[in-house]
Amino acid sequence: MENKLYGAVLLKARQILDYIASADEAPTLRELDEHLDISKPTIYKILKTLEYCGYIRVEGEDKHYYLGTIFLQYAQSVNNSFNIEDIARPYLKELRDATKETVNLGIIEDNSVVLLSKLESTNSIKLVSYIGGKMHMYSSAMGKAVLATYNDKQLSEYLANITFEQLTPNTITNTQKLLENINTIRQQGYSIDDIENQPGVYCLGFALNKNGRNFGAFSISTPEYRMDTEKKKRFVELGQQTQQKILNAI
Repeated sequence: MENKLYGAVLLKARQILDYIASADEAPTLRELDEHLDISKPTIYKILKTLEYCGYIRVEGEDKHYYLGTIFLQYAQSVNNSFNIEDIARPYLKELRDATKETVNLGIIEDNSVVLLSKLESTNSIKLVSYIGGKMHMYSSAMGKAVLATYNDKQLSEYLANITFEQLTPNTITNTQKLLENINTIRQQGYSIDDIENQPGVYCLGFALNKNGRNFGAFSISTPEYRMDTEKKKRFVELGQQTQQKILNAI
């Protein structure tokens, strides 16, 4: 039996807040009435209540509606209690056990990937990485997976603040090739570090993006000699399944 939801006015208030949050410019009452399937008098009453609670603010003679600063407090509280490592770990452990290869979790900080967690392969390989260590975004599977989620402005800012370094013969070291690789990643939904970050190591990367926010990325790392076409296909499927499980849990 489907759960019954109580408080229809709360659902309508959510629609109003969602529209205000997603609008390119702060809407007026008229615009809200034109775009929402809620009567104008009801929208107005809900707006007055939301304003009283501090959830929205009204500015200008035409009365444009903005989200209230109280949401900054809520966001900070969420950030303080949110831990992507705790959420992702059980799913990454399942992935490590299924692939029998090393699985890594990282976040983006100062245009680099910071390694948060590493679940070692049962067929141990020596990876030159450690918790808290950093990797270039342009050379790592996790980094490139996240770069593929960036818009043009974010990519331009990133490229303006890096210097390419040749880590292996396969490392991408120019902007055009990186942009071409990013387009490929966007089309296929995952990234590949084809021995670009560390000699002999092949990685598949998956970004963790939800509601316009990046929570990091994870990768499957294996020695080049253990990877083949069939294994890659299976690892991609397992990685994408894990990606969805983590995103559903966020």
